Amino acid sequence: MYSGSNRYLLAAAFCCFAAALAHLACIMIGGDGYRFLGAGEQMAQMAEQGRWYPTVITSVIAVVLFIWGLYALSAAGAIKRLPLTRLALVLVSCVFLFRGMSFVALMPLFPENSLTFWLVSSAICLFIGGLFAFGVWQQWAVLGRKNT
Repeated sequence: MYSGSNRYLLAAAFCCFAAALAHLACIMIGGDGYRFLGAGEQMAQMAEQGRWYPTVITSVIAVVLFIWGLYALSAAGAIKRLPLTRLALVLVSCVFLFRGMSFVALMPLFPENSLTFWLVSSAICLFIGGLFAFGVWQQWAVLGRKNT
């Protein structure tokens, strides 16, 4: 395992864990949590009606964010190397950067989400994607080595 640390990847991990917790808090709070985070009135109403859809979708997002945080910690050398770390982090970087840049194209698919939601969430995604990208770039050679 790499003994140093990478501040970009540690920050990316922190951001992923914070985002995962925010999603879980949204589930716990219910409709008002979905409204506060800008998920749209339809999601908030479904949560208030006790429907499964908001909980499942939000839980899946939280789990994915948590796993991505673990991969960032792994690449930073804070925990044991996970399988396919380099590939996973390149894909995670691309997902965050794509999501951050494609909000204009995504807006019509989710018309209930506010403009504030799109701007804030896209800026957050670009920021986190940048952390992953810079971190991976700095660790590229280390991540290409076999585990020892």
